[in-house]
Amino acid sequence: MSKMEEYDGPILEIDKLSISFFTRLREIPAVMDFSVAVQPGEAVGLVGESGCGKSTVALGVMQDLGKNGRVVGGTIKFKGRDLAEMSAEELRDIRGNEIAMIYQEPMASLNPAMKIGKQLMEVPMIHEGVSEKEAYDRAMEVVTDVRLPDPERMLNSFPHQLSGGQQQRIVIAMALMSKPSLLILDEPTTALDVTVEAAVVELVKDLGKKYGTSMLFISHNLGLVLETCDRLCVMYSGEAVERGSIHDVFDEMQHPYTQALFRSIPLPGADKNSRPLVAIPGNFPLPHERPNGCNFGPRCDYFEQGRCDVDQVIPMAPVHGNDRHETRCLKFQEIDWDAPITVGEQKEKTAPGKVVLKMDNLKKYYEVAANALFGGGEKKVVKANETLSFEARESETLAIVGESGCGKSTFAKVLMGLETATEGQILLDNQNIEQVPIEERDTKTVSDVQMVFQNPFDTLNPSMTVGRQIMRALEIFGIGNSEAERRKKMLELLDLVKLPRAFADRMPRQLSGGQKQRVGIARAFAGGARIVVADEPVSALDVSVQAAVTDLLMEIQREEKTTLLFISHDLSIVRYLSDRVMVMYLGHVVELGDTDQVFSPPYHPYTEALLSAVPIADTSVEKEHIVLEGDIPSAMNPPPGCPFQTRCRWKSEVPGGLCEKDVPPVRQLEDGHQIKCHLSDEVLERMKPVIKIAAE
Repeated sequence: MSKMEEYDGPILEIDKLSISFFTRLREIPAVMDFSVAVQPGEAVGLVGESGCGKSTVALGVMQDLGKNGRVVGGTIKFKGRDLAEMSAEELRDIRGNEIAMIYQEPMASLNPAMKIGKQLMEVPMIHEGVSEKEAYDRAMEVVTDVRLPDPERMLNSFPHQLSGGQQQRIVIAMALMSKPSLLILDEPTTALDVTVEAAVVELVKDLGKKYGTSMLFISHNLGLVLETCDRLCVMYSGEAVERGSIHDVFDEMQHPYTQALFRSIPLPGADKNSRPLVAIPGNFPLPHERPNGCNFGPRCDYFEQGRCDVDQVIPMAPVHGNDRHETRCLKFQEIDWDAPITVGEQKEKTAPGKVVLKMDNLKKYYEVAANALFGGGEKKVVKANETLSFEARESETLAIVGESGCGKSTFAKVLMGLETATEGQILLDNQNIEQVPIEERDTKTVSDVQMVFQNPFDTLNPSMTVGRQIMRALEIFGIGNSEAERRKKMLELLDLVKLPRAFADRMPRQLSGGQKQRVGIARAFAGGARIVVADEPVSALDVSVQAAVTDLLMEIQREEKTTLLFISHDLSIVRYLSDRVMVMYLGHVVELGDTDQVFSPPYHPYTEALLSAVPIADTSVEKEHIVLEGDIPSAMNPPPGCPFQTRCRWKSEVPGGLCEKDVPPVRQLEDGHQIKCHLSDEVLERMKPVIKIAAE
């Protein structure tokens, strides 16, 4: 069938699909009895935690399961034709021409040694045999479509000369070059900043409309799916557990797993003291250790013995009254879905104590050779941190928010002693530590300031047991007089992070991501740390695990009265757990205040854009859409005047081009709320809230 012939059935129809991977020992079922249909022009979201089989489904559609993977049941039809019955040649023609896929990591799809223009032109030249001139014109059109600045320069660049957000747009452009009927997006924005993510999502929606493309959008971010899709399919452990339109599933969920998932996300209104998140108990089953009966049974609030765990296939059942809404639950008609949740145990808000950490006009500059390759030429200065000042108190959580490249990790490095400051001071319990590198710090200072990193895989030694690694930290911090004392303390630390004591003898590779992160936390708290810097500690984890790990951090903080510096770009989590928030942009602190002040107007224009960019998984929330144009400028070559002026939508409100000339002064608004901006008081007062919860 040629592309021009209209096909009016579903573009993609997956029916009772089962996919297994075969090892020498056994067959591992990755996907079982999975069905979903994508109609012309429709966007369907596929949601679930890592390991639930959503990427396997995508690879099945691309017929790219490698030599171990096989479809063992069911069919995948594209425009009514079974993909399994096509010849290799037909498949090659369909892939990239009719079905295009966008992956999580843009560089995986780009050839580093070939200019962008050439890579884009290849697609229509190979698939449709068009002339070079026509291919170039088409490449220009698509690059303009994906809103990249200066398309000619883009086509003439190599991939490494573009930022992550620009690379991802090129990959989207490449996928659109042949105007495919189906676009599969596999977590296309996880590697991007939230403001860039917002622009890319907006873009994907517009292009879907313009080209009439149908989409299968794979993600674990329910907020993103709400903003991009018409329908939704929730997966758990290889099976679809609920399917329906976005509104039906979000507002009238009929499966315990969907419900549990929503309770573990920090939606507006959740609060770490009065309305804590509810984490899903237990762990995700491994493919060859799935329970009898319902896969979600062991973790479900409504589990009934002798009924839910009988070895039987639980079918998808229709939910009457809704549009093609189905659920895989035996009890869905008996459950009271509107019952109020049993609120997690409420905690008293701890009052912050004395100031533990004070920063005063901290600056960190790096000198870089202007010609990095050969080191010649004059030196350039990169201003990673500009006059940072703030205080953090005992038992307080201060969140540090900003996009990549804003200087938040540099500041953490100076605090940890991995770098020394250029100017200004850091006082820890009134002692200066900004010029003392880590190897010269005394044991107490080292154990006082600890860090939990973003990626738990990189921070554990793969060849040492978990217990040994924690004991090693205790030894360094000078805790315990004998091996036996340290072992006892290590087991107590495992209790503290809610890991079974038996894990002491396990190797890191035997742990899941969330469990590894807990070991990292146990190690950070081993020496009774006063300050813990948590650098994106949950962004690599699944939503249900995120809730448990954030909860754990809060609990330990309450017990130990630790000061927590929480570095993150996820504003929903920041709103949920922080007491104060510091917003950074290009090395400057542009806004600082307690959480309520920062999350309600007036905002710094950058904070406003950040808030509008965060996807929220709640159909009753209305957001103002502010899409920032352009990328963050480079710290090697910052714009003159206010660092944010190149992307600011309020700039026209400031007379006399002040924004382009002068760095704005820090202004005190009220009760310690400060903002670095030239806008006048009356303009600030006109600002409206970005996030509104619609009246019931």
